Amino acid sequence: MERDLPFLVRLWAIPEEGNKRDENPSEPIDPCYAEALAAIHTDPNNALLVAEIEGRVVGAFQLTILQYVAYRGGRVALIENVIVDPTARRRGVGESMMRWAIEEARRRGCFRVQLTSNKVRTRAHRFYERLGFVASHEGMKLALEP
Repeated sequence: MERDLPFLVRLWAIPEEGNKRDENPSEPIDPCYAEALAAIHTDPNNALLVAEIEGRVVGAFQLTILQYVAYRGGRVALIENVIVDPTARRRGVGESMMRWAIEEARRRGCFRVQLTSNKVRTRAHRFYERLGFVASHEGMKLALEP
């Protein structure tokens, strides 16, 4: 998957997707992306997954399994950084990725799947709602600058 990192980084940098941190990625990409991928790869509760059509990467998402003490020690699947190449949208890629993630969450004993989505991504919100996700909480973030 490391060979696909430059493409994925460019996907996450698409301006209308609301990601400001990865704007204008340089070539070659910063080593921090490969370092992050390596850390995710070694964590059994984390995975960066890609979707392919005819051998070409067209989408990706990160799946993290959280273990709670609350909820009777239940597990929650967190889906983040969902992206589909604009040229491959409306072909079922996103739905296939999300349905796979939901089934993997069930397989791993999770009682809930949750995700966050930037408020500017209104099309994505309609997509998630169509899959059964409910906007039940208001998310909050605190940026920590280095």
